[in-house]
Amino acid sequence: MTRRLRLFPLNAVLFPGAVLNLHIFEPRYKQLINECLESGEGFGVSLIAEGSEAGDPNVMPHDVGSVAEIVDVQPLPFGRYFISTIGRERFRIEQIVSREPYLVVEVETVEEDDAPEDDEEVDELLPAVRGLFDQYLEMIVEFSGQETSVELPMDAQGTSFLIGDSLQVAEAVKQRLLELSDTKSRLRAELDFLERLLPQLRRLLERRRDELERRGDSGEDDSFKAAQEKFFGKAFSLN
Repeated sequence: MTRRLRLFPLNAVLFPGAVLNLHIFEPRYKQLINECLESGEGFGVSLIAEGSEAGDPNVMPHDVGSVAEIVDVQPLPFGRYFISTIGRERFRIEQIVSREPYLVVEVETVEEDDAPEDDEEVDELLPAVRGLFDQYLEMIVEFSGQETSVELPMDAQGTSFLIGDSLQVAEAVKQRLLELSDTKSRLRAELDFLERLLPQLRRLLERRRDELERRGDSGEDDSFKAAQEKFFGKAFSLN
């Protein structure tokens, strides 16, 4: 069964269970949020495939996104909002219904194909992925100097989504994880990614420790910064 959904295309991927904070200032999206608040409905979030985030009437979203439930609203001057949302069910866009004043799409809910609680392979994958992810977070903290924690849910599906959200990778990679049709495939992909990434991160950390010891200060040289950006991007953030 399909339904209509107001759509907010973004340069970001929203996973079920993940938090997304937004500053709403563009007129069409102020109207979208106003209507959602009045109706008590959420809105769709989908990664932009083609076009720009602001002021592009012809923007094309990826087919698969997630519903954003508004959980907190802070009104700002000039009709702007700061909102906090949580990702809920995934959807697949069947067609674009209209583009003015904002995108409205016909969507169908995307369900997981498997039953992870009854799968022996998932039972093996889950602790392995969680263990590597814990190591990954420890290294992220050492790189950034900022304390952070991610409380993973107990269930396999929720874990797979929250790890996908927490990885500091390109949005296109996150989109591929979001689109995977079952928890097992998502955990496999995350395990493979972490197994390949962690040794490289360890080497970078060793280089950093050696450089800091040699220089006797807490700074980083340009070559280390460039290597860090290779993995995390210039806008690296834990948020």
